[in-house]
Amino acid sequence: MFVKKKPNRSGSTTVTVACKLKKKTKYLKTFGTSSDLAEIRRMVSKAEEYIRSQRQALQPELDFEGEARRKAEQRRAAVESFLEDIEYVALDAPKRILERVFHEIGFGELGDDVFRSLVIARLSFPSSKRATAEYLKSHFEEDVSLHKIYRYLDQLNDSRQEMIQKVSVNHTMSVHGGSIGILFYDVTTLYFDSDNFDELRKPGYSKDGKHSNPQIVLGLLVSSDGCPLAYTIHEGNKYEGHTMLPIVKDFVEKYELEDFVVVADSGMMSDANIAELEDNDIQYILGARIRNMSPQVREWILSWEKNQSEIISLPLGEKTNKRLLVGYSEKRAVKEAANREKGLEKLRKKYASGTITKSKITQRGYNKFLKVSGSERIMVNIDENLVAEDGKWDGLKGYVSNSDLSDREIVAAYHELYNVEQSFRIAKSKLEIRPIFHFNSKRIRAHICICFVALKVYRELERLLKKNNLNLSVDAVLNIAKSIPTIRVSMEEEKLTKTLFITPRQKQLLPLFDDKFWGSQTSSDNQ
Repeated sequence: MFVKKKPNRSGSTTVTVACKLKKKTKYLKTFGTSSDLAEIRRMVSKAEEYIRSQRQALQPELDFEGEARRKAEQRRAAVESFLEDIEYVALDAPKRILERVFHEIGFGELGDDVFRSLVIARLSFPSSKRATAEYLKSHFEEDVSLHKIYRYLDQLNDSRQEMIQKVSVNHTMSVHGGSIGILFYDVTTLYFDSDNFDELRKPGYSKDGKHSNPQIVLGLLVSSDGCPLAYTIHEGNKYEGHTMLPIVKDFVEKYELEDFVVVADSGMMSDANIAELEDNDIQYILGARIRNMSPQVREWILSWEKNQSEIISLPLGEKTNKRLLVGYSEKRAVKEAANREKGLEKLRKKYASGTITKSKITQRGYNKFLKVSGSERIMVNIDENLVAEDGKWDGLKGYVSNSDLSDREIVAAYHELYNVEQSFRIAKSKLEIRPIFHFNSKRIRAHICICFVALKVYRELERLLKKNNLNLSVDAVLNIAKSIPTIRVSMEEEKLTKTLFITPRQKQLLPLFDDKFWGSQTSSDNQ
């Protein structure tokens, strides 16, 4: 038995004694109805006394505990009454955390609730737009229909995307104390599960190995800590080396950047790119294809006694600071040798079994080590001279730069390119940016925009966790948050909403629900 306070439409409350019988509530005795709080409390006291008397009458000989037993019964009755008053249980802790990051960055100023919902859903439950609509409704009580989502994607135009990108850049600049410093650029490819091509979706070299699928090329510009700054979308067959300059020049002009350096890998290394960068007075650090350089330069590099602690430099221009840098890493040398041996072992098995024919021999990958002999009977073997020549380059890495940075700073800056690669991995594995199921250009661009902002929110939460010494990854935070319930209880004159941190793992996230965690998060970590 327990006391049940039942609210009425008139605003009054009826106090009864009830019990559970076969999972149904049975009302045993009513003690009155009133709107006066003092009178309601008196009726509750009478109801509790009634319960005690009934239990005493039924089992008088078992009342050995006396007052302790009655208090336990009161607590049990209170719990049962509390559970009866629960109106709503939600697992919306991920939403509350991500919304806070979303607004801290400044995206809340856009006043776009649908956009906010789609970004948070992409982080919490990356899936199709149909599944997203169901997730928002079932977990966050947000009624965003599939039709509304598609209509929104069609209306997310270029000007709106420019505003979104500007918010991201302004926030990153504020985090970095008003400047960017070093810009990192790289590209990836995003494929479609379709056989249909158009002006944007075209087959090309796929970094995912989906060479027969239509795809797009995505270029991404990030800051030194991996915060996304800008992105660009190109048709799937565009050479990646032609994608960098348009986005860099547009970004520099738009935000009036000065005293910065652009860093990109060897895929962007071309005479035309370097000439245009220098014509625009842009400092750069690019990966160099040292094996493809002139015989004199290659001879100069290979004559160097490899030294882990040394970086050699060769001027490449009389009137500019352009120079070639070469460094050596023993760890890289071991890895490259091991990879080559693994590739050669696969080749030996293939040509020993006769699966390699003359028509299949190319200069790609480890096939470049194969040699073909014979006219009537074709013989395929590994050219050990070519293998030995290739081994001379193990551990060597080249860089071309015109930067005022020191040689060691240039090499260190180049190796921070992993921030872009890491952002692509997050976008593909955590946010599931691909495969893309949209086949309309507007919706494809809108989908990329949503994923770009989701990536920004992800990296910002990552930064805040590190800054506040909370030793958890973003993935761990979101996984734990998904188990934290929020309940809404109907009180006598109000509704109480409470988030419950029950387990030790859940309590690890308590700081994220405290305003002290957030504070002034836009100040530079270096200040």
